[in-house]
Amino acid sequence: MVFYGYHGAIPAEQQLGQRWEVDVDLWLDLKEAGRVDELSATVDYSRVYSLIKEVVEERHFRLAEALAEAIAGAILESQQGRAGLEKVTVRVRKLQPPLAGMVGYAEVEITRP
Repeated sequence: MVFYGYHGAIPAEQQLGQRWEVDVDLWLDLKEAGRVDELSATVDYSRVYSLIKEVVEERHFRLAEALAEAIAGAILESQQGRAGLEKVTVRVRKLQPPLAGMVGYAEVEITRP
């Protein structure tokens, strides 16, 4: 997923913004969803996408680590008690970070139960 967000430790990043890539891995048993073929038995991926979009585009963080934590927290909170979500892995990539050199991206990955 790619979003435009205003995150970074440098004031210019917070004012100008930049593109951010987000990947998530959701850990849950999909046996029941495969058996009953009902959305209520699994994670609603469109809802997860909307949550991530909201966090990245409407909130502001200085650190990619804080952005990743907010995304993980929003997903876990929204799925509490539903579909047996066991854990989530979130990767956020700041594309073309302001570093002294040619760097395509800086990435943070976290996993939360």
